[in-house]
Amino acid sequence: MISLLQRVSSAEVTVEGQRIVKINQGILALAAIQPHDNQASIIRMADRVLAYRIFSDADNKMNLSVVAIGGEVLLVPQFTLAANTNKGMRPSFTNVATSEKAAPLFKALHDYMCEQYPKVVCGTFGANMKVALVNDGPVTFLLSN
Repeated sequence: MISLLQRVSSAEVTVEGQRIVKINQGILALAAIQPHDNQASIIRMADRVLAYRIFSDADNKMNLSVVAIGGEVLLVPQFTLAANTNKGMRPSFTNVATSEKAAPLFKALHDYMCEQYPKVVCGTFGANMKVALVNDGPVTFLLSN
């Protein structure tokens, strides 16, 4: 599993012209499910996203997690993160789980994160989403299991 975390001042997802979710200060987490992923990898990634320390403490050091600051998490399915871009001029999606496998695992990721922390919302799996954000920093990290 791959997640791209962006520390944001705000972020939102729009589907078919309608805003479906919006957060204020927190993390926009783009998540890609890969063929080898399973429940254990989902739990590990969820725990990492919630505990990853990317917010500044009183000494202006990145020592605080989204949970520690009471921020929000916007979880967005993003299969293209797992694309193989090593050669050629077109991405290959052989490293991406099929929709049949990825959809229930993404739901499991969202459900588990919501059980651990109540301020989690998500985009729509399989939808053509428009994601708007104000990246704070900018601060962006790529996590992989």
